[in-house]
Order: sequence, then structure tokens, then C-alpha cells
Amino acid sequence: MSKSSSQNSEPENLIAFQGEPGAYSDLAARQVFPEMTTLPCAAFEDAFAAVSQCRARLAMIPIENSVAGRVADIHHLLPESDLHIIGEHFQRVDHHLLAIKGATIEGLIRVHSHVHALSQCRKLIRELGVEPVIHADTAGSAAMIAGMGDPTQGAIASKLAGEIYGLQSLRANIEDAEHNTTRFLIMAREAIDPGLESEDNKIITSFIFRVKNIPAALYKALGGFASNSVNMTKLESYLVGGSFQAAQFYAEVEGHPESPALKRALEELNFFTHEVKILGVYPAHPFREHDNGGGED
Repeated sequence: MSKSSSQNSEPENLIAFQGEPGAYSDLAARQVFPEMTTLPCAAFEDAFAAVSQCRARLAMIPIENSVAGRVADIHHLLPESDLHIIGEHFQRVDHHLLAIKGATIEGLIRVHSHVHALSQCRKLIRELGVEPVIHADTAGSAAMIAGMGDPTQGAIASKLAGEIYGLQSLRANIEDAEHNTTRFLIMAREAIDPGLESEDNKIITSFIFRVKNIPAALYKALGGFASNSVNMTKLESYLVGGSFQAAQFYAEVEGHPESPALKRALEELNFFTHEVKILGVYPAHPFREHDNGGGED
């Protein structure tokens, strides 16, 4: 496990995350970079800024969850940050029902957590008949009930949060869906070229683009990926500039931009789009093969 987020450390040994100590982003950062010290930030913008302003070397940013879907605002913040994606991590979400020492599960009246965590544990909340109370984040709710010292108040958060705030876990793995997994992006100031794709080096390329205002522009823009047999694993649109007509697309494909197939596909994409910007070229996480039934994480 990485060093405590409360310890002082040189910026080059810090990895920033959004949330309180014990958040799932904190947990992910500690698992991937156990030698680094985690740096809690109030907002995603603050985590990006910590890296861009050289107050941290890396940032661990959640982008999507298998149950809750994509994380709001991240797709807007990624291109604005001028940071580069250098890796990805898939973190299994194991929710714990936490309470102060001496509390019992039968004595709980309310359970506090982030809205997504509460929705991911509906079965247990119904089973216990407790009142769910929404908070800004999971770890913050754990810190709050630790400060209250009230045995009738519980929190849904990580095991790490329980350890940090001196709480006991009344029940582990309380999430409804066994596949509950969050995908994180690892951000840095400088890009790292992982090299061309090989059998042992699967590559993901993330980029954004806007299509020109012509008929069938998106269909034509994506045609190059199909004709060059490039697998597009993600395509999402979102509005920009306050206009319902100006849509920007975030896409992820398998392969390196310098590989012949993807290079041709990107060249064709440029004919029908504005502002194609590559956000990162990075190794595919082994979870992808496991998720497709092709291997173990």
C-alpha cells in the first residue's frame, strides 16, 4: 500500500486524485503506484491542475463505471487540461458498510454515501430498512460518521476509508452487481510512447474530434476505421460551447497512431472533421482481455 496521503513528499513522488483520503481513486492510486504518495484534491479540476502546475507528477482520474456509466464532466476536462493519458487501470469496487466501533448492523438508522454508491447497494439498504443520505463522496461520508460518533449512522465506502477513519466494517462486498468496476485514466504532463502494438503490447489510442457540418459527416468520418479493420472500443458525444449543434466526440481505438491501419484511418478522419486531438497512446490494461473472456487479470 502507498504512503499515507497526509505525509509530505516531493511533487515528483505525488499522485493526485479527486476526493477525501480513502476514496476509491485513492485506493486505485495506491494499488498501481504503491511507492508514491497520494494527494487528495477537492475537485477534478484541482487534480488536473496539481499535475499541470507541477505540484504532482501524476493524476488518477475515474472515467467510467460498469454500473453508473461515464463520470460527469471528465470528457470536458480531459482536452482542456493539456495533460496526456499514459495508462489505464480497472478497479473492482468492493463497497463496505462502515460504522463506529461498537455499532451493530441492527442498530443503524441512516446510511451515508455518494449517490452512485447508494444506488449500487439498493438491495442491502432495502433489506436493512435504513434511510439513505446522499453526500459528495464515499470517503467524506466515512469521515463524517467517524466524527459524529453515533452508532446509528453508517457509511458506504471502501475498506481503506474504514482503516483511515477508524471505523469497523459491518458487512463487506455489499454492492448489488458483482461486475462493479471503475476504469481510471492515468494522466501526466508529458506523453509516453509505449511503442508499436505487438502480441505482448496491446495499445489504446484516445482522441477527440468534431465533425464538419455536412450530411453523413460522422458516417463518413468513421468509415476509415471500418475499412482498415481498426476496432473502435468507445465513441461518445457531448455538447460543447452551449450549442445543441456543436457536438464533440471522444473515441478510443485499438492500435498505435503510427501503425499502418490506424494511420490510414486517422488520415481519412481528418477529411471530415475539425480539431482531431490525440489525448493519449498507452498500453491496454490486462483487464480488457479478461473482460472479453480472453484471459485473467
